[in-house]
Amino acid sequence: MGSLDGKVALVTGGSRGIGAAIARKLAAEGADVALTYERAASRAAEVVASIEGLGRKALAIQADSADADALTAAVDQAAEALGGLDVLVNNAGVFPIGTVEDLSLADFDRALAVNVRAVFVATQAAVRHLRTGGRVITIGSTLGERVTGPGMSAYSASKAAVVGMSRAFARDLGPRGITSVVVHPGPTDTDMNPADGPHAASILALSAAGQHATPDDVAATVAHVAGPAGAFITGSTITVDGGVNA
Repeated sequence: MGSLDGKVALVTGGSRGIGAAIARKLAAEGADVALTYERAASRAAEVVASIEGLGRKALAIQADSADADALTAAVDQAAEALGGLDVLVNNAGVFPIGTVEDLSLADFDRALAVNVRAVFVATQAAVRHLRTGGRVITIGSTLGERVTGPGMSAYSASKAAVVGMSRAFARDLGPRGITSVVVHPGPTDTDMNPADGPHAASILALSAAGQHATPDDVAATVAHVAGPAGAFITGSTITVDGGVNA
């Protein structure tokens, strides 16, 4: 018996990296899982196949999180196909890098559209389906609380914004028994931030643990919050960073 037996989850941006690990972990705990993806159809299909291999239902839905109509439709489709919704994980994100002199307005606007507005859009759509005891879990970043280098203005602003929004969600949804939490990953070994990448040494110099997290480390925390043990965790942030922000 898993902690999420009989539950239904939706993970935005679930085709790779942290999102894929979250989708698989929630399924391993017993949930049926839908995921959205923007372009990586083949990788999304691999995640679906791995979830189905666990005996759970799975569904991949193409949707650009910057497109509010497409994202809303994806949430509705997931709930209809899988029979409701218990857990929403707002994971989809973009990572624009550029100093204030160099970052384009288009990149800044897309960061806000995907990292902030899409969290609001998906949550607003999900609350029509979330049952009592539901969870809204948003993937933030340690860079939303502490900026450790140049070029992070758009990204850090977007991840700081979702903290305030998630706390407000907790107030709005608490009377319905629905929680809202932000999980802040630190440096995590993904395609976007490989542990052997050119900036790895400078990143690890900040880490108390002396290594990158794995996507599974973040997924384990999300699963904890999504399960019965997370019932009284709301309006808060949880950091999974090996002590980078210590």
